[in-house]
Order: sequence, then structure tokens, then C-alpha cells
Amino acid sequence: MIDIQKIRADFPILKTTVNGKPLVYLDNAATSQKPQVVIDSIVNYYSTINSNIHRGVHTLSQKATDAYEETRIKLQHHFNANKNYEIILTAGTTHSINIVATGFTSLLKKGDEIIVSTMEHHSNIVPWQMLCERTGAILKVIPMNFEGELLMDAYDNLLSNKTKLVFVNHVSNALGTINPIKEIIDKAHQVGAAVLIDGAQSCPHLKPDVQALDVDFYVASAHKLCGPTGVGVLYGKEDWLNKLPPYQGGGEMIKQVTFEKTTYADLPYKFEAGTPNIAGGIAFGAAIDYMNEIGFDNIAKYEDELLNYATKKLLQIEGLKIYGTAKNKTSVISFNIGDIHPFDIGSIIDKLGIAVRTGHHCAQPIMAFYNIPGTVRASFSFYNTFEEVDILYDALVRAKTMLS
Repeated sequence: MIDIQKIRADFPILKTTVNGKPLVYLDNAATSQKPQVVIDSIVNYYSTINSNIHRGVHTLSQKATDAYEETRIKLQHHFNANKNYEIILTAGTTHSINIVATGFTSLLKKGDEIIVSTMEHHSNIVPWQMLCERTGAILKVIPMNFEGELLMDAYDNLLSNKTKLVFVNHVSNALGTINPIKEIIDKAHQVGAAVLIDGAQSCPHLKPDVQALDVDFYVASAHKLCGPTGVGVLYGKEDWLNKLPPYQGGGEMIKQVTFEKTTYADLPYKFEAGTPNIAGGIAFGAAIDYMNEIGFDNIAKYEDELLNYATKKLLQIEGLKIYGTAKNKTSVISFNIGDIHPFDIGSIIDKLGIAVRTGHHCAQPIMAFYNIPGTVRASFSFYNTFEEVDILYDALVRAKTMLS
């Protein structure tokens, strides 16, 4: 069970006001808020153990190293990775994707095929386009229907012995759709293709098991999981990580350097050049602990109730249209009201203390599919309340009246 008042007390920012109104934060798909335990973790690092990691024999360095590496172990257990060195700590989902995309440059040839879906975030489109430009590979796209669901028959037809890579998000950031990634992974493996799943939007709502999924790569960001910005995770199967060359050269990722030749460190350090975001990495571990203590089953159940309530409530507004009505989705509602521009709605309800996202949400192909400039996106987390949904409803009615 979710004790909503106890949880809200953990988040200092939820006590603040915006434009003289209590904050109603409904932009969780962009970034989540941070509980006090995560904030304290960052302060504690800089106050008590600030030191560079992995390289020092002195006490502070060892303490910082242990705390940082503890996060790797926590992430291994959280995602059920087979080995702790299959967990690469990165600067975020985009960084994780680019490590893989750049690494495959030496593994693809002209005429090879890559598959993505229509509902990808730009971060899971642009790196693969760049990879195709470098290698001569061909990018193919899984289409979707008006409910915001991928057309799996079309996916079947795209797959062939030319398919080398498949990249799909677990959850659409713009629509909230939960994609059938197990089916996507299994079918890709049948033709010998590797699969990367973008879990940036799924990980705040559910707990993926990378071994059960049999996924080759899975990526996520800390800042959507109640953790800090500038930290992420790349899970990769050991065999694949060993095949990929290093993404960056520098300190930490080397075994031996001479002017004649450099040899690279073993996993995971081969992909972790330079001094990382140590405080952020440690705080990522604190965030994972916090969310697991609440329990992802509890989070999913509560957020589903919140989504159902909000959907029914907002549909009472005449002219409001929801984009993304898949049967299986997370707590995201993307909508427009008549011909009113989403930016205008967002600006007005901001004056009432409500934070939502407006625009194309870095998913322009989705907006082109629906032939709209963008949407208003309200995205809910486990610390939001039913009362906040009512406040959103009242604000939207007011905005509609003002703009009609």
C-alpha cells in the first residue's frame, strides 16, 4: 500500500509554491523529483568522503570507491543482471545509447538493416541515423496505429537475415504506451539480431528483469528514478560488451599505456573513461533503495489507479482528445483541447502552480503521425494525488474558457 502523505513528506520540493499556488508537479516523464534521502546522499558525499575513486590508497578514496561501486551492485540486483560488470555507469540514457551506437560502427556493413519504431524519442533515432551514415546500413521503422500501439505484423515483415539491430523504447515518453518488448526481443533473436531497449520511461514505473527478457542492452537514467541528473546505466550482455570497442579514450579505461600501444581495461571500466559523476552515482544507489523500499508493485498499482481516475476526469472536458489510448500504458496522458495550442494551455495553468510539459516531447515523428504540432502532457508519479488531478481539471476548464 502507498502511504501518500508519508511519501510526499519525503520530497521537499512538494512543499513549495509556484506563482503563489501550491506546486502541482505533473512533469514526471521529463524528470522526477528527489526525496530527501537522495539529497542527503549528495551532501554527505561532498561533506564527508569527497575524493576521486579507484585510484587512491588513502582512506577517503577507498570510502568513495566503495560507495560508488555499491551502486553498481544495487543496479545489478535491481535489473537482475548476471554479472556486476555488465552494469556500466554512464551520464544518462542518451550517453548509454551512443556508447552502443558508436560501438557498432565497426560491426556493420553496407546493406545491413537496423529497425527502430515510430514512437521513439529522438535519442533513440538520431544515433542510429548517424550509425547508418557511417556504415551504409539501412534504417527501417515499425509503424503504429492511432491508439499508439506498434503494428507487430509489420514488425514481422521488416525482420530478415539482413536485420542486425533492433532498438525500441519500453515505454513511449509521449504516449505512455508499454511496448511488447519480450515479443520484440524474441523475434529479433530468431533472425540473429541484437536488441537495445530504451528504459528511460519504463524504469520509474516497473522493474525490468534483463535475464528474463533476454535483452542484449537495456538503458535508463537516474533522474527519472528519483535520482540525480547526469547519471545513467547501460546494461549489456558480457559477450556484447566485449565485442564493442571503447567509446572514449582516457584515464580509468586503460590497462597499460605506452606510446607504441595502449591496452584497455576489463569490463566495466573499458566504457568508463575519466572521473565520473561520483556523487551522482552514489545518490543513484540511494534512489534505487528508496523506490525498492516503497515497492514497484505498489507503485504500479497506485499509478494505474491515478491514471484511470485522471483519464475519466479529463475526458469530461468537452473537446479534450487524448493521444495514446493503448490498453497497456503507464501514467501519462497526452492531450489537446480543440484547436487551442498546447503551449497556451501550459502557460495558463503554470500561473496556477501546475507543471506539465507542452510540445513535441522529442518525439516529432509521433506528432507528424497525428498531424498535430504537439500535446499537453500530464505525467504522474507515485507521489501525486487524486486531489492534484482535480486541481488540474479545474485549471484546464479555466484555461479553455479563457482561450476559446
